[in-house]
Amino acid sequence: MQSGPREIVTPFRPIPLEVPEGMKPNEFFNSTENLDDLVNNNGLLANPENLLMYRKALGHSNEFDTSIIYNTSKTILNPLGRPVRRTQVPPEVKRVWNRMNQILIEYMTGLYPDPDEALILAGEASLDSTWPLTSPGVPSIRMLHNHFIVFPMEQLRGARLADPDNPNLTDGGQHSLFESYMHGVYRRFFDSLEFSILQPAADAQARIGLTGYPQGLPSWEIRGGVETLKNIRFWEEYDLILKGFIDFYRTFFSQVSTRNAPMPDDVYFPRQVESILLFDNDFLKSAKKVRDHCIHDAKYANAIRWQPAFKQLIYRNDEGRLIVTISQNSIGNAITELLGVVVQRVPDAAAYEQAEPELVGRLLDVRQRLIEADLGEGLETPYWSA
Repeated sequence: MQSGPREIVTPFRPIPLEVPEGMKPNEFFNSTENLDDLVNNNGLLANPENLLMYRKALGHSNEFDTSIIYNTSKTILNPLGRPVRRTQVPPEVKRVWNRMNQILIEYMTGLYPDPDEALILAGEASLDSTWPLTSPGVPSIRMLHNHFIVFPMEQLRGARLADPDNPNLTDGGQHSLFESYMHGVYRRFFDSLEFSILQPAADAQARIGLTGYPQGLPSWEIRGGVETLKNIRFWEEYDLILKGFIDFYRTFFSQVSTRNAPMPDDVYFPRQVESILLFDNDFLKSAKKVRDHCIHDAKYANAIRWQPAFKQLIYRNDEGRLIVTISQNSIGNAITELLGVVVQRVPDAAAYEQAEPELVGRLLDVRQRLIEADLGEGLETPYWSA
């Protein structure tokens, strides 16, 4: 079977929300009213740490699809002031967050033990203010949330090939700024970080054979598999990858913004930033290339993500091993596209309702595991009880 990105169609039930007159949809979706819909119509579980698990109303997959959001909508009314990545989350919240992640990933791998049967992924994307609120493609909910998704491999094998030039697939590495111009220094910087659980994975090991993705991204195998997710050291190393990415991104775009800029404040790895990044010709040549382009192309400059924008995920490869990867995030693309899965979501209530009972059954099943682990209380909606 030909390898290449796949495009699937996922039906959904239209969301019963009316955008108030005079508001743009992206402005409304940043509001507490939208979060009320997540709680009252789709909420599965909530806890005192303000972590909300919910059914994805506009889902990627009708096999298994849920998210956990750090719902600070009523405690931090300014959307630009909310935590948008794990490095900004209080330690006591992160501890609960990591345990919820561990249980959900364990549930998915247990329910779908065969990698030939299902593609499993869990991950997050940055949702910070990296371009104006009124720009197209602004993240709809400006709060940290994780995705937990299962795609049946049979569905992917039967799907049509996606256009490889689809701009939403460019995060795979083949067109990425980091990969195209700074592959060597990017890898050297990550190689300088110290891991005891994560070990570098070769591109061929990380790639999903059916889709051919991810492409060219730094990847690490989780030694020990699912059991390792119960080890707090793993989550510390998972955060090290994000911290390293943030240092690389901030340092690079500070050089794009200002020639020969000083090291950014509060970097996590100052020694590596100084010795690897700020003394590398490819790194600084690339910054000059982007800076010159910004000066002469207003549209290009407006599209730049000046603040750290990323997608980081855990997924299962063809051999059944758990892999971690991270990528620069561009405008408009979904976390699934990092693995070469393009989702066309279409409003079709009848088709969605055929899949809904089994989907909700799985979500309620894993919810019960979270409740038993004292990670929250069940929520009641028109579709299920507490």
